[in-house]
Amino acid sequence: MKKISILIAFIALISCEKEPVKTYAIVSGTIKNARAKTIRVVNQFDPGKKIEITLADDGTFRDTLNISTSTNTFLLRQDKNFTKFYAPKGSSIHITYNAQKKDSTLQITGDFNSVNNYIIARENSYTEKMGDEKEAFLKNEDDFKKHVLKLKSAQEDDLFNHEGLPESFKNKETKDINYNYLESLTNYELYHGYFLKDRSFKASEGYLEELKNISFENEEDFLYSSSYRAIVGRYYRLEATKLIKKDSLLAGDLTYLRSVAPIKSDLIRNKLLFDDATYGITYTDNLEEYYSLFTTASTNVENNKKITDAYNRIKKLAKGSLSPKFTDYENNAGGTMSLDDLKGSYVYFDIWATWCGPCIAEIPSLKKTEKQFHNKNIKFVSISIDTEDAYDKWKNMIVDKKLGGVQLLADNNWKSQFIEDYLIKGIPRFILIDPQGKIINANASRPSDSKLLQTLNDLDL
Repeated sequence: MKKISILIAFIALISCEKEPVKTYAIVSGTIKNARAKTIRVVNQFDPGKKIEITLADDGTFRDTLNISTSTNTFLLRQDKNFTKFYAPKGSSIHITYNAQKKDSTLQITGDFNSVNNYIIARENSYTEKMGDEKEAFLKNEDDFKKHVLKLKSAQEDDLFNHEGLPESFKNKETKDINYNYLESLTNYELYHGYFLKDRSFKASEGYLEELKNISFENEEDFLYSSSYRAIVGRYYRLEATKLIKKDSLLAGDLTYLRSVAPIKSDLIRNKLLFDDATYGITYTDNLEEYYSLFTTASTNVENNKKITDAYNRIKKLAKGSLSPKFTDYENNAGGTMSLDDLKGSYVYFDIWATWCGPCIAEIPSLKKTEKQFHNKNIKFVSISIDTEDAYDKWKNMIVDKKLGGVQLLADNNWKSQFIEDYLIKGIPRFILIDPQGKIINANASRPSDSKLLQTLNDLDL
């Protein structure tokens, strides 16, 4: 009898044990009429944390989501559709929509239904109440501020009238709405000047007075609010500008790292450093000093490992090194072309895409430069990284814009080995190599930069 009692107690003890805490969420759903068969889910705080999911033939998908941070917010990207959703560890979220009319068909069900419905409503409300972006930013300062204040007030009303939201979530959203308003104010000068076609435009003194009382080291807000992160990043960019004004000989990319380095918060400092270095280290003309500044200031082991890997790969692209190769890229003029086919001539590469505004802006300068050196021993080779579905657009743009030189199409867009070997993170990107296929500059000047003309004139063409 005693043994039976012990056995019963043991069984009861086992049955009372807690289930293991899940370290992931489940995301599933159905996307109808999707052109792209792959979707990507990205952590909003750390875009480097992402998963790719292949849609089934009927548009359904399901996968575990173990790329969480304490923000618990993610972005699902499918072609040009973006869907923000909330998925804490242990939750199960189901997303459905028709890709041809996503905004009117989007539904998010499962756990945290109220939160996700609010997120959908806030996104739709912002688009509707902000109105045409160009029209908004062309308003004068006072009218623009009234416009975004009205938007802020409407968002606050929507938040507090939405039922079923946890108080902690409401508190974070209240602050985020305010940061979103402040971010709009910080964007006014740049966007107003852009739409006005007056890049010299400056907002009046005191226009950003409301930002004076903002703390730039609030870790909770930094984790949760992308608008707060944008404001913090802008503040340290301005601090870097002040350093340059004091010493005009300082390199701009180095001064930003110097302005960020003293930040006390490891979280904020490491995030700002890494976000800059991910792209900055591939562009800097001061590689050794840039890398030294980063590694001295960054305390995130994972980030340091990634930047060190990039640093070691970039060193292989130093002047005099053999250029990475490409083979059998489609030539718009017919047939294919490989890097070896270009030996015997200097080559100026333009890495671009039809969707890239800054790339298109360089075309007139590129055509002018090509004309100036038409009879010289240099070839101007444009390599498009457009995706397969933009093939016709690529062909048509070559005709419509009367693009000269050699027009090639990379074999696998961003994932082409040549593009990856050159660590190309952003376009346009320009590369200059010599007749032996050796690198002169893996990050050459743009056609619109007068430095390029000087560089080409110094070559034995």
